[in-house]
Formats: sequence, structure tokens, C-alpha cells
Amino acid sequence: MSTQTYSISDLSRELDITTRAIRFYEEQGLLSPERRGLERIYSARDKVSLKLILRGKRIGFSLAECRELIELYDPTSGNLKQLNSMLLKIAERRAQLEQQMLDIHQMQLELDTAQERCEQALAATLNNKDHR
Repeated sequence: MSTQTYSISDLSRELDITTRAIRFYEEQGLLSPERRGLERIYSARDKVSLKLILRGKRIGFSLAECRELIELYDPTSGNLKQLNSMLLKIAERRAQLEQQMLDIHQMQLELDTAQERCEQALAATLNNKDHR
């Protein structure tokens, strides 16, 4: 990994994220910048971790899942454990989404049925009023 370092504003600008969010991830133990007085100095590894967090959030991973993936980072092994874990988490997330899509489709069918019954009852009520 390179020896490139970043300030919090560098990462904020580059990754289009607020400095407040970066500090939050630091408070959660997901990032560990060096300190020079009050200044935070982020490493290339912190930048990679932050990218992983942002990608994980976009695909629905929890912070705990992101932490687990970050902890598996090992450049000496080619990140095999991290990549295999990521693939498993992706498969689990995909299965959750597929179930949610089935649940949504079922709910739409139930809403269609309820709407149809309401419309029929309303039409019958209006029809009965017209015949009085």
C-alpha cells in the first residue's frame, strides 16, 4: 500500500462524503487515522476502508458487516478471506432482496384484491341508493 496520506477534507472532497460522516466512522472504530496535534492524518488503508464502507452502505450492509470485511483485509494473502466473505455477504443480500421483492409482489396482489372489493362494495352501495 502506498504511503500517501490524506486530510479529512481531502477524503471528504474525493469521496463526496461529509467530514462529519468520516468522524462518525472513526468513532465507530472503522477508521484509525494518525494524529498530529488536532489534525487527523488518514492513510491509504483508511481511504480503502472508507470506500468499502460507502460501497457496503449502498448495497445494504450494516456497519457491523462493513467492520467485519475491513478486519479481514490482508494484502499479503491477496485478500482471499475478505473477497470470499464479501461474496457470501453479496449472496445473502441478494437472497434478502429477492424475498423482499416476493413480499412486495404479494402485498401488491393483496392491495389489488382489497381495492377491487372496496370498489365493488362502493358501486353496490351507490347502486342501492339509486334504486330507492
